[in-house]
Amino acid sequence: MKNFDVIVIGSGIGGLTAAALLSRYGKRVIVCESHNFAGGAAHSFRRRGFEFDSGPSFYCGLSDARSLNPVKQVLDVLGESLQTVPYDPLGHYHFPEGSFAVYGNSQRYREEVAKITRQGARELEQFESRLLPLYEAMKGIPTLALRADWQLMPILLSRYLPSLLKMLPNLPLVQSSVGSVMDATVKDPWVRRLIDLECFLLSGLKGSGTIAPEVAFMLGERSHTAIEYPLGGSGAIVDALVRGFERWGGELRLGCHVEQIIVENGQAVGVRLSSPHPLEMIKAPVVISNATIWDTYGKLLHPEDLPTSYRQAALNTPAVESFMHLHLGFRGDGLENLTGHHVVVHDGEQDITVPGNTCMISIPSVWDASLAPLNYHVVHAYTLEPYVGWEKDSYYEEKKKQKAQTLYRAIEKVIPDIRERVVLELIGTPLTHAGYLRRYQGTYGPAIAAGKGMFPSTNTPIKGLYRVGDSTMPGIGVPAVAASGILCANSLVKREQVMELLK
Repeated sequence: MKNFDVIVIGSGIGGLTAAALLSRYGKRVIVCESHNFAGGAAHSFRRRGFEFDSGPSFYCGLSDARSLNPVKQVLDVLGESLQTVPYDPLGHYHFPEGSFAVYGNSQRYREEVAKITRQGARELEQFESRLLPLYEAMKGIPTLALRADWQLMPILLSRYLPSLLKMLPNLPLVQSSVGSVMDATVKDPWVRRLIDLECFLLSGLKGSGTIAPEVAFMLGERSHTAIEYPLGGSGAIVDALVRGFERWGGELRLGCHVEQIIVENGQAVGVRLSSPHPLEMIKAPVVISNATIWDTYGKLLHPEDLPTSYRQAALNTPAVESFMHLHLGFRGDGLENLTGHHVVVHDGEQDITVPGNTCMISIPSVWDASLAPLNYHVVHAYTLEPYVGWEKDSYYEEKKKQKAQTLYRAIEKVIPDIRERVVLELIGTPLTHAGYLRRYQGTYGPAIAAGKGMFPSTNTPIKGLYRVGDSTMPGIGVPAVAASGILCANSLVKREQVMELLK
């Protein structure tokens, strides 16, 4: 048995980022992944010649030198890079009131909004003007410099004092909700609904529940850096992180399911693997869980390992609903002008968070033809769907097809004859999501509303046990989970090592 300094449970983006960065720092790291593929919710999978993204497919700044994207920062220090295809507009929104293109350039975006409401477009400019100074202040402090302990301050004061001073006027915004900024700048009901939609796409919550820095980052990145798709799909990001991790001496074990985190005298000392694995136990003084907060505290640890009140509060963390997924392979003849990203809101009278009302559509084969056979395309559409009420009973298959109809109707806004074109159909339910990705109730992460709590840090009450991923600071989304991995890794090494890497 090899000796390891760190065990990482799960190979999602957060786990891989922490593992790769710690390997870069010289730690002996092993990643234990239950499945026979890496990537967690960001993995790609292939069926009958079609390559699908399982989760996210919208990215900014993966290869752009101006980008603040934490994924790019980590890939840079690992010596890895991605081939990407830039595109603009970044997508189209389809409301009952009309459809319009969403451009990275703020002025062009507002011109599109003005086609529906001129006053709303002017108010949208005021909204953006309130948030963008926060992005400008954040630009000077790379995520790669951050850590989750007091030693962050000497790094900031010694290297980033001017940027830190720029942050001071924006501090009131840091813990503000987007809703409070919207209340001060936007009265137009349709633009308020538009802002709520964009917040929902980012965090799973509307403006009142989304923190302002998240939207400031989104607005700044999409207007200052390239919107781009990685050749090979989201799996290409995972592959690059794995390559970098292994290049610096890390070990990835697939099909290696962790049954339990072993705790002795309040200290994490290793993990126990599920039987009949040839190695029943792996020991290390540091264990990092990329599982959700509910799975880490509810399944991987014994109840007595944690303080009772802490454990109960953690397990009571509210979760974002799960999703229905529709993956299709379809004929592409006559679709030469097809574009890649679309969001459809079916009913203007219903809340955008009502399951089935807001549908997200991605057709990445318009940028990367290798994802489908010649003259074919792939599409991934998804919408909110509660986990409760789903059972694999005699009605399961019928219910799947019924629930997928709202996704088909959304795709028909873009490709009216999609049903006649389909040659491969895969329908995923919350049960699929929960089982295949080992996600608690199929969720994408905590529904922690701005002003009503903060995402937990990477630290836990157990010495040597840390967490990364979408149920830790800073939250949901690929840049956020990559940032959680950086915060965790940097906190486990000396400040001088972080400073050296920043050079």
